[in-house]
Amino acid sequence: MGKITVNDLLLSELLAKLASRFAANRLHHQGISWAEVEASILQSDTQIQNALHWMEHTGGEPDVVIDANTGKFIFVDCAAQSPTERRSLCYDKAALEARKKNKPVGSALELAVQMGAQMLTEAQYRELQTLGEFDTKTSSWVDTPKDIRAQGGAIFCDRRYGKVFTYHNGADSYYAVRGFRTRLLV
Repeated sequence: MGKITVNDLLLSELLAKLASRFAANRLHHQGISWAEVEASILQSDTQIQNALHWMEHTGGEPDVVIDANTGKFIFVDCAAQSPTERRSLCYDKAALEARKKNKPVGSALELAVQMGAQMLTEAQYRELQTLGEFDTKTSSWVDTPKDIRAQGGAIFCDRRYGKVFTYHNGADSYYAVRGFRTRLLV
């Protein structure tokens, strides 16, 4: 992922896309106005704006939801399927380095950090699924508990048959239909 920072033109384009998505998905954010969200983005530092840009640029289709605990705005990847530019990655850097043959181009956790966003936890993934049906043809790595990761595994989730499932795999595995989703507090 190259270093692109959000300039005024990119920010204007990003805000237009986000405003359109906001209007199309009112159920994601009842009780707030686009003006409130836009003001929050414009008042945020450039790291937040850059992270939001990368969420959009890599196919996440971020949309805003309200954090039930803090009342703050959270952007979460709401693409119907796992973001296209974040697939075919093993779970983390340790898994990538341990892989001897057929290494993928990178790791999900490392890319999330580079983007400046957080990978969804299993609970956050399940909460996202209350807003719609996501990952019906793909799957997404989720932040894996340390005890599972210490044993070489990692977890991922998807939606099939109207239900959300959590599975496990070796952290060094990667698939063309598995990516990851992020969230960003604004």
